Amino acid sequence: MSLPDKAFPVSWDQFHRDARALAWRLADNGRTWRAIVCITRGGLVPAAIIARELNVRLIETVCVASYHDYVSQGDMQVLKEITPALRTDGGDGVLIVDDLTDTGKTAAMVRAMLPKAHFAAVYAKPKGRPMVDTFVTEVSQDTWIYFPWDLGFTYQEPIATGPRS
Repeated sequence: MSLPDKAFPVSWDQFHRDARALAWRLADNGRTWRAIVCITRGGLVPAAIIARELNVRLIETVCVASYHDYVSQGDMQVLKEITPALRTDGGDGVLIVDDLTDTGKTAAMVRAMLPKAHFAAVYAKPKGRPMVDTFVTEVSQDTWIYFPWDLGFTYQEPIATGPRS
């Protein structure tokens, strides 16, 4: 599998720094959270970091599959719902965490489940940006983010010698 023209590989160290930066932004808004709902699978790692930094002990998952082949987004499929106790009051006091909001389709589905929750993502793309309340870094829509759990060590062509759009 070759890298796209606009590849954004993220190391474990960088992802940890970015997830902590997201925790700082969330801490600065002065809210306390009754729970975190992470969108699996990408939201698991930042949710663990944020839960530690914000001292949140109740962590729930919502399992939504949309990327079935790691390349193109397909039909949305809810594999596991959010527990009814967290859905009370529209999710008020709940923090939703994901690694990335890309097209916003997954975020919209989860927001419909918890309309009063606060949505935070480490990274955001322009199409998904309106669905996120707090994020750290925005990248262009045509950039593919390679997360550390998806990578091995490989050589990358320098930007100057690769194809230009």
